[in-house]
Amino acid sequence: MFKTAITCFLAIATSFSFLLSSPPPKSFYHSLYTSTSLSDNVSISHHLHTLTRRPHVAGSEANAEAAAYVLSVFTSCNLESHIASYGVSLTYPVSRSLSLTRPPPQPPITFALRQEIYEGDPYADVADEVLPTFHGYAKSGTVIGPVVYVNYGRVEDYVTLKEMGVNVTGTVVLARYGQIFRGDIVHNAFEAGAAGALIFTDRKDYGGGSDDATWFPDDKWMPPSGVQVGSVYDGTGDPTTPGWPSSEGCERLSKEEVEKAGNVPLIPSLPISAKDGKTIMRSIGGEVANEDWQGDKDAPIYRVGPGPGVVNLSYTGEYVMATIQNVIGIIPGTEEPDRLVILGNHRDAWTFGAVDPNSGTAALLEVAQRLDKLQKRGWKPRRTIVLCNWDAEEYGLIGSTEWVEENREMLASRAVAYLNIDSAVHEAGFHAFATPQLDELLKQAAKQVQDPDNSSQTIYDSWTGSSNSPVIGRLGGGGSDYAAFIQHIGVPVADMSFGTGYPVYHSMYDDFIWMEKFGDPTFQRHVAAASMWGLVALQLADEEFLPFNYLSYAFELQKSTKDLENEVSGKGISLIPLFKSIEELAKAAAKIDNEKKELQKAKGWASTWKKDQYKVRELNDRLMMAERAFTDRDGLSGRPWYKHLIYAPSKHNDYGSKYFPAIDDAIEEAMKLNTAKSWHTVQHEVWRVSRAVRHASLVLNGKLT
Repeated sequence: MFKTAITCFLAIATSFSFLLSSPPPKSFYHSLYTSTSLSDNVSISHHLHTLTRRPHVAGSEANAEAAAYVLSVFTSCNLESHIASYGVSLTYPVSRSLSLTRPPPQPPITFALRQEIYEGDPYADVADEVLPTFHGYAKSGTVIGPVVYVNYGRVEDYVTLKEMGVNVTGTVVLARYGQIFRGDIVHNAFEAGAAGALIFTDRKDYGGGSDDATWFPDDKWMPPSGVQVGSVYDGTGDPTTPGWPSSEGCERLSKEEVEKAGNVPLIPSLPISAKDGKTIMRSIGGEVANEDWQGDKDAPIYRVGPGPGVVNLSYTGEYVMATIQNVIGIIPGTEEPDRLVILGNHRDAWTFGAVDPNSGTAALLEVAQRLDKLQKRGWKPRRTIVLCNWDAEEYGLIGSTEWVEENREMLASRAVAYLNIDSAVHEAGFHAFATPQLDELLKQAAKQVQDPDNSSQTIYDSWTGSSNSPVIGRLGGGGSDYAAFIQHIGVPVADMSFGTGYPVYHSMYDDFIWMEKFGDPTFQRHVAAASMWGLVALQLADEEFLPFNYLSYAFELQKSTKDLENEVSGKGISLIPLFKSIEELAKAAAKIDNEKKELQKAKGWASTWKKDQYKVRELNDRLMMAERAFTDRDGLSGRPWYKHLIYAPSKHNDYGSKYFPAIDDAIEEAMKLNTAKSWHTVQHEVWRVSRAVRHASLVLNGKLT
């Protein structure tokens, strides 16, 4: 009896001693991460100011200097850091010109094609380092033709023109930015028979909307001479190495083979300012454009043409094999080092890049510094955290894509999730996009981070607003570096930002002054972005059970299928296989959720040292791998790089986020052809998606058939 009592006493004492000496729970460090004691808006401001001192387009010396700065911060934060370099094919402008011949007696005009510096511009001394306005991967050539106004250059806009009796063949189209990816504007123009394309920044969308509006530096709006530059390549990764990494000595396509692949434009194009676009618009006659095609209230009447104004567009670019540099920093996990939680942002910018992308880069460096502070207080992640600063995103998501292609097999077997921030701050208002199993995790994190614009509430409160639940977008578009992770190899992803757009996008006015005056004067939105980003990463890295909820996924697929039902109504298409497979997914999601609860319930004092780690690991593997099951090795028809059958870009808008992209492409084709064969293809794609959803259910169930 006495011995038993002594034994019990010693056991209790040992347990108490263990508890006293054990490190704080992970939740303690997670709360500490978001506290004001660790965050630093002054440091973020310094990072952004340093990164944006010079224009730093991919392949430039200035961008290599920016990479060195990121590497130095990573290293100072005790991350295992290195640079992953690739030799890739980029394009730069050699010459360009644009002139307009107007009906007599008006004289011809030659446009300067120059963004103007403003009085007191602190970056005037480096303004000549900004590349001349151009489109990345634009076709070289000279074209002369009457101008046709095509609104936003969408497929439906050309349908409208055809109904109006306007023939676009041989013309130079004038389109405005705002609705679709610029590369698709040029591609759609080519498909319609145009000889060239001009894309202008309409004051209605970017310039304040009237003659009364003021612009940067006095207000946030794009100045009249401002030009939105950017890539017109609608592929992903280095165009000379489609599907494989651009490593030293690798196989490459020739320029002719790249053009034949269909992802680079086959007609010349130029981006132009609102001022130049307005001048050309005044030279266009013909029928008055529809009301929704018109400009702001003080703009001239927009007509569709063709002509009588005739433009002479000339552009010469050069392909250059350039070295790009991804900066990688790693914090090894202590319990599951082979499981990777990856955070990424790109560094390269068309000009100074204060919003796009270096607000995100500054936030990434803040995350690195906070994680270093946590480590010094005793925190160690359960799983490995990888911080990535990508290069050449602006040209076509090149740095991230080459890295994913090079590490594809390892990432496919080890990556838990990828968390992306491109531009962290545009303006007020939190926005998130994700694969659905991450929805609940994002909501819970938002409840723990203070709203940077209202200290009396959380981000969740402002994000939700008057609705019952915040809106989380999906990531079918190809707009940022998450694309290779979700659309190529099927890794769960999320993307976050404050605001979703800003007027001086991709112009030389996207500088530190714009951010300091209009984007985030106190840099508290940057602080909040880093808090959300890092907190989600910590939950994924530290939680014993991965915080994935596939019931959200099943609900989202159910909703999307009901929308699809309306599209194919009366066409003889059966969606029963898809509804049935989604029902199976919901059952599998509920089952694995119950398994998780049972394992959590089984934990207690007696099992503190006897947890069945194998069961936890095996369950987590099923949660991690289920997303991979939505991919198909053959990819989308005509677009085999895109493997994911739930989320991928629209065929005619790379920015457009589509659910069931293969079905959507098939429906679009069937609507045009309206043949039995084309509708049979739609049914085939429904079956393909159904099989993928069923595969995901089997993975979640974890048992062989």
